[in-house]
Amino acid sequence: MSTPMRKPLDRHVLWSLLSEKSDFWTEVDVVEVTGSTNADLAAAAKHGAGEGRVLIAESQTQGRGRLDRQWTSPAGAGLTMSFLLRPTARREQWGTLSLATAVALEETLRAVCGVHAKLKWPNDALIEDRKVCGILAQVEGSAVIIGVGLNVSLTEEELPVPEATSLRLAGATTLDREEIAASFLAHFAAVYRSWEERGPASAIERWRRNSATIGRHVAVSFPNGRKLSGRAVGIDADGCLKIDPGDGAVETVAAGDIVHLRPQD
Repeated sequence: MSTPMRKPLDRHVLWSLLSEKSDFWTEVDVVEVTGSTNADLAAAAKHGAGEGRVLIAESQTQGRGRLDRQWTSPAGAGLTMSFLLRPTARREQWGTLSLATAVALEETLRAVCGVHAKLKWPNDALIEDRKVCGILAQVEGSAVIIGVGLNVSLTEEELPVPEATSLRLAGATTLDREEIAASFLAHFAAVYRSWEERGPASAIERWRRNSATIGRHVAVSFPNGRKLSGRAVGIDADGCLKIDPGDGAVETVAAGDIVHLRPQD
């Protein structure tokens, strides 16, 4: 497959499209290269930056995913963005923001790109069991920084791992990054406002309906090195994953690295 032509993101087009769809966002910056968009906005949050800032980079040199894994993508081949929130909801609910982000992304991809993604707990979007997007949320004082890395036009040869995919490979009806970004940000703003006003229940239920994890046998690696395997049977009101290891004693997982196991496993 030949490498597609990739034009740089046009900030003015993006801002014009976004302004027509949402009044939530206050600033959108597009840079050619940075270390990490999450780190840049975390630094801005430390200096008092307000809610609604968006930073998009054509390329990252120090991008990371969960558990500090390195995250890379060819310049212009994806949407690498972070945005800054200052939630007024209880801090105990902030952990569900990554689920709310995943919900907004799935619904946007379906409506705008014509592709159906499934959501892997806690923060990935999959197309036919291959990762098309990762989400990373981090707390910085009274702010939450949400990072999103979406594979848009990557070819098979450009994928970082065989388990990944892109919108191009999935047959998306559009690869227009301005359109996708503006639609996603506008939709997330609506989901977030509902999350703030009425709590996370709606976002959690929408995540549950599109889950790739619930009902699957999974292996969990905890930050302390402990391992657990069993069937994912649901998520609770705080967004934690519920796993039945087979002995009837359902365990609630708040944080961990999840691997979907094949049926024969």
